[in-house]
Amino acid sequence: QCAARIPEAGAVLDLLEKCPEHQEKGGFPVVVFEGLDATGKTTVTQSVKDSLNGILLRSPPACISQWRTIFDDEPAPIKRAFYAAGNYILASEIAKASTQAPVIIDRYWHSTAAYTIATEINGRVQDLPPARDEVYQWPEDLLKPDLVLLLTVDPEERVRRLESRGLEKTKEEAELEANSLFRQRLEESYRRMVNPACQEVDASPSKEEVLKTVLQLIKKHCAL
Repeated sequence: QCAARIPEAGAVLDLLEKCPEHQEKGGFPVVVFEGLDATGKTTVTQSVKDSLNGILLRSPPACISQWRTIFDDEPAPIKRAFYAAGNYILASEIAKASTQAPVIIDRYWHSTAAYTIATEINGRVQDLPPARDEVYQWPEDLLKPDLVLLLTVDPEERVRRLESRGLEKTKEEAELEANSLFRQRLEESYRRMVNPACQEVDASPSKEEVLKTVLQLIKKHCAL
């Protein structure tokens, strides 16, 4: 319905329609990295990709990421639809890439779900849907990764890293900083995700230590 007002929406839907309905994963492992901004996802995913000679993909995928700022300014339902569609487009890229090499992904479905839940529900963590609610379930028709790692750092360290970057804050980053309840809801939503659940990794130590921990987890849980 919004394609007439937002031409880019039509382009996203066209890409979505070209994706096969049932995505089959290839023989190589698929590992997703989740976490708030400034938890080290960019550094870790690049390092893991290099260590495993893998393929690095991001959500939203490159073919639609140039329209991200347009949809970020839209009302929440349209914005979330863009990110959800992006996950299904990304799934077709994962299916192809996982026949060639290990696939490392910077954010996937859990991000879309966690941000949606944390935004839609006001108040404290206790106000979130109860654990094991269906909102925390992985969609049945979406290609599933082998492992999801949630990078965490304490709030003070995360803010320090953001400030050292000197970058302009995203809307959601500003919200995270201004609203500790939102951040708590978001982190708890990640923790309640199931099938697959997120495995937490403390990303506070040095880059080398975090990479070592992550590679050990991948070796333990994936056929490498």
